[in-house]
Amino acid sequence: MGADPDGAPVGRRVVLGLLGLGALGVVTGATVQDGLSRFLAPIQMNDPTGLTSLVPLGNTWRYYSVTGAVEPRDAATYTLKVDGLVDHPSTYRLSDLEALPQLSFTDDFHCVTGWHVPDVPWTGVRVADLLERAAPTTDAVGVRFHSFDGTYSVNMTLDQARADDVVVALRMYGEPVTHDHGGPVRIYSGSMYGYKSTKWLSGIEVTDNDDPGYWESRGYPLDGIIDE
Repeated sequence: MGADPDGAPVGRRVVLGLLGLGALGVVTGATVQDGLSRFLAPIQMNDPTGLTSLVPLGNTWRYYSVTGAVEPRDAATYTLKVDGLVDHPSTYRLSDLEALPQLSFTDDFHCVTGWHVPDVPWTGVRVADLLERAAPTTDAVGVRFHSFDGTYSVNMTLDQARADDVVVALRMYGEPVTHDHGGPVRIYSGSMYGYKSTKWLSGIEVTDNDDPGYWESRGYPLDGIIDE
């Protein structure tokens, strides 16, 4: 059994009803699918059964968390640490990140499980720029991105993290990144599957290894590159 936002159980009959609504969404179009996806967001993040993932939503967002509900962070007090094997560790407030040069581009989001969302507008700070400011040491090999859910992390090599399409995303669709999408700040990596785009970002740690992160240690590919 899962739980709704108020803690009430999410029964199998409810999920089966949602499956019917999902099928209706496929028939009636993207607007219904998007609305249903947003309605399901808090339920999906409290559904250890995984049954809500079966709802056929088409090319629109699904909302996942490996820990269930994640406590939101206030944008006014949010901080991002960049540390590890660097000469200049730093802590950024959201306003600090917003004051840095921003990169905007539109790209498709791909989940490794098969669904995707086309033409998503992103705006954020290139991870490469933050790494340059931090100055990785000669021992640096990889980058570990940490989530403030307290559990999730993901790896990239230093070269992968420096790619032009890897950003600390501050905005989606022209608006601040919402909590359901991993805000106030998340990673987006255009050339990699979604599990590499850490939500609820709290830290960027430069490391001396390329050890697997949460999903990589559970069998997902280490590099996460999208096969064209």
